[in-house]
Amino acid sequence: MDTTRDAARERDAADPLAAYRERFSVPDDYYVDGNSLGPLSTDAEAALDRVVEEWRDLGIRGWTDGDPPWFRYGEYLGSRLAPLVGAREHEVVAANSTTVNIHTLLGTLLNGLDDPLVLVDELNFPTDTYAVRAQLRNRGFDPDDHTVVVESRDGRTIDAADVEAALTDDVDVVFLPSVLYRSGQLLDLKRVTDAAHAHGAYVGFDLAHSVGVVPHDLHSLGVDFAVWCSYKYLNAGPGSIAGLYVHERHHERTPALAGWWGHEKDTQFEMRDTYTHANTAGAWQTGTVPVFAAAPLDGSLDVVTDAGIDAIREKSVALTDYLVSLVDDRLGDDFSVGSPRDPNRRGGHVAIEHPEAARITEAMKDRGVVGDFRPPNVFRVCPSPLYTRFEDVYDVIEELRDVAETEAYREHSLDGSVT
Repeated sequence: MDTTRDAARERDAADPLAAYRERFSVPDDYYVDGNSLGPLSTDAEAALDRVVEEWRDLGIRGWTDGDPPWFRYGEYLGSRLAPLVGAREHEVVAANSTTVNIHTLLGTLLNGLDDPLVLVDELNFPTDTYAVRAQLRNRGFDPDDHTVVVESRDGRTIDAADVEAALTDDVDVVFLPSVLYRSGQLLDLKRVTDAAHAHGAYVGFDLAHSVGVVPHDLHSLGVDFAVWCSYKYLNAGPGSIAGLYVHERHHERTPALAGWWGHEKDTQFEMRDTYTHANTAGAWQTGTVPVFAAAPLDGSLDVVTDAGIDAIREKSVALTDYLVSLVDDRLGDDFSVGSPRDPNRRGGHVAIEHPEAARITEAMKDRGVVGDFRPPNVFRVCPSPLYTRFEDVYDVIEELRDVAETEAYREHSLDGSVT
């Protein structure tokens, strides 16, 4: 691969998604942290402004006369999210937070089990494991005895073969990430789903690091449930509403966390004492939809939909391939790539490993390069395809090379302060 600046400029000139950068307010010279928090788009801002105006002009009538009506905002956003995750519209809803969604979906599937066993992995994002263990504790079970933890062979990735080997007919639920948050490994969802179902287990995925940058096909694969946030590649803002998917075969189940917003819509305001849940994914809503946390997602989905998830994935792969090549060609031996090199096994970010990654991350911020650090030795770089240029990736690596060669990172202490 040609890793020169001129080649990067040529690729930018031919990029069909180049114009989308103009719809974003990128906060730094080189913002490569979109896998943690995407930047503000004009579309998201306009959608938020619209509901503020509706509140001002309509007051309580916004629930019925808003555009869209606030009363069905979660279901409306679910219908827009469904194509991104390969689901039917009634299988997706925007609701709650990611952690709450894990609790209610996992809890629903665990209800009624006398001796539950949940399979997780040791590299999962902490909140996922916290929720799993809490659900088991709340049922009176010792989480250590009721979880199967798939261990990593290299500290970076989880092999699908190891998941298959850990599965037995005693496992009730498999819950794994689609993309590992440290290394960026993309799991083989089909293989894991098929293996789980072969053992009679339910299977769910945390799509936080893949939704909006990797196409999914949850319904056709038969995945039982999934959760995700919307503030990473979907760029809906800090604390924005989360999303969940429930395969339609589970819609008759009663949600573990019953709340009035999950009641069937037609009779919700009859205020019945008896809870009658919706026969859609909307049943797993709990409290009233947070309209101001939901509206930016409406706008940000305009950008993702206009660009197309397949085109986004194609550029994402090209950017991360280019990033990996630059690490190989332009950085010293102290640097290594901690992400899978096969793009079919990689999500939207790349883990660059270095013994001084913590201090390097801070030194890079001094130069207008905002990525993030993940223990023990990872500087994560996310060239998010809607607003990152190939030349940006080139410049990030040039700054990284200079920080290492000049040892500029030594100006920072290990706790992140400047010395």
